[in-house]
Amino acid sequence: MIIGKVVGSVVSTRKNENLVGSKFMIVEPIPSLRVDNRIVAVDNIGAGIGEYVLVVQGSSARYGVGDPSAPVDAAIVGIIDDGSNLE
Repeated sequence: MIIGKVVGSVVSTRKNENLVGSKFMIVEPIPSLRVDNRIVAVDNIGAGIGEYVLVVQGSSARYGVGDPSAPVDAAIVGIIDDGSNLE
């Protein structure tokens, strides 16, 4: 699980049928994790731009969106209430 900040969104009108209705957000891992790449994560909990979130990756992400057969590699599973000490 990683902590990151939602910095944008991605719109995809054509996608796998298991992803219809899913929202995609761009998440930037917090600097202390020393991860250089941003992540596109499925968001089924309603995170917004500027919020700090918890992201799971790999097979856990498929369960995080509630569909073990979905082609998902990253999913937002929580919104952090207070991210003031993260950066």
